Amino acid sequence: MPSHLSADHPAAQPPGRGSVDALISQTRRLKGDVDAVRRDTHGDGSDPEERWQRALCDLALHQLDDLGAHLAQLRDGPAPLAPVQETASPAAAVPPAPRRGSLLSRVGSAEWNLLTDEASWSGELYQILGRDPAAPPLTLDELPSMVLDEDRARLTAMVTDCLVDAKPIDGEFRVVRPDGEARTVHMMGEPVLDADGSTASMWAVLRDVSELRRSQRAVSETRDSLHRHQQRAQTEHRIAVELQEAVLPPWRGSLRLPHHGPETLDLAAHCLPASRSALIGGDWYDALELPDGQTLLSVGDLTGHGVTVASGMAMLLGALRGMAMAGTDPGHLLSLLNQLLDATVQPALGSAVCCRYRPETRTLTWAQAGHPAPLLFRDGTGRRLRAPDGVLLGATAGASYEQTEQTLEPGDLLLLHTDGLVPASSRDEAVGRLLDLAPRFGEARTARDCVRTVMEEFGDETEREDDACVLVARVM
Repeated sequence: MPSHLSADHPAAQPPGRGSVDALISQTRRLKGDVDAVRRDTHGDGSDPEERWQRALCDLALHQLDDLGAHLAQLRDGPAPLAPVQETASPAAAVPPAPRRGSLLSRVGSAEWNLLTDEASWSGELYQILGRDPAAPPLTLDELPSMVLDEDRARLTAMVTDCLVDAKPIDGEFRVVRPDGEARTVHMMGEPVLDADGSTASMWAVLRDVSELRRSQRAVSETRDSLHRHQQRAQTEHRIAVELQEAVLPPWRGSLRLPHHGPETLDLAAHCLPASRSALIGGDWYDALELPDGQTLLSVGDLTGHGVTVASGMAMLLGALRGMAMAGTDPGHLLSLLNQLLDATVQPALGSAVCCRYRPETRTLTWAQAGHPAPLLFRDGTGRRLRAPDGVLLGATAGASYEQTEQTLEPGDLLLLHTDGLVPASSRDEAVGRLLDLAPRFGEARTARDCVRTVMEEFGDETEREDDACVLVARVM
């Protein structure tokens, strides 16, 4: 600002209106684009990322409002300062608080003459401070009376530095309007010097930045909230992964059960993480040698993601192992798991397949609870085993589960999997894609080779919405 500017000095000629009008038009278009982006941010506010996006859009809109106000004043020139009023009109109405959409009402100007102790305010400043425009403007000594106690020292220091040391003013303080509303005001000013270089007056532009600061606080709060949400998600993911790794079978690669005897199963399994979520789901697989020489095979899925679901999966898998070790048949075992899930504090739904394999007769006894049936591959072809009746775990109290038997032959391959293996498709389509792998399974030498084949076919699926497990058992 020119140091010789005073209330009596004629306003400088505004710059070319055409160029400023073009900038104003661009600002309005950009504001419309930002507003459209904000409207497209749907949701109920529970998602921290959506709150963050909306807060940033609000802040951008306030910044563009201010830019539009400054450009309009640049085009139109400074508003005239109101003359000093000798008396206040009792009938004059106190102006309302500046509205968010009223751009120019948020920027006002003032000059305080140190020689005459007179003050001149623009009409906009009266609006910002909520003062009666018929009342005389406040002097520099009176201005702190409107400022919050904790901000008065800051205002006093800025004014003193300007008047005594000729330092420019650039700072903020909060005022309380006569109606009790608090507003944040940003002041930029400088001394106006007389011919001998002493300070004759102080000229300032005051801007109501209350909405802008509110938006900045909202952005800061949502950023902090998003950061805390991300930290919680990372912690949950780490805990869920550790819990899953602690609960699932410790063996990697191939396993043969039972450990002794000529009739064994060659086993291999693998878990695939979801591609759309960083959280761990409730999928599991298991293979366990039982005291009577039989082998337990199971896969299952508890709905949902996160630590709660992973801990629920751990509970079910632990109960399944314990009851199987006690000799419980698959159908009755699933009935007991259903009762357990129905009685938990946080009820959930789950699906499972539970099998007992008797090696001496090569008999597979199995039951299912709303889960894809095992696939049997023999002589280069595959088929889905006929599923006995069984509803989802936790769906209804007192549910019973049928079980059935299947005699296996040397060289047979049994494949158990969870629903997430083939994403975004029907169960029949998923089964069809797996059955198409029969020729490649026939060429594989081990169960581990078969699992690798499944991973080659489904491991790179980009639309996987859930975790998935696959367990392959080959009759030796």
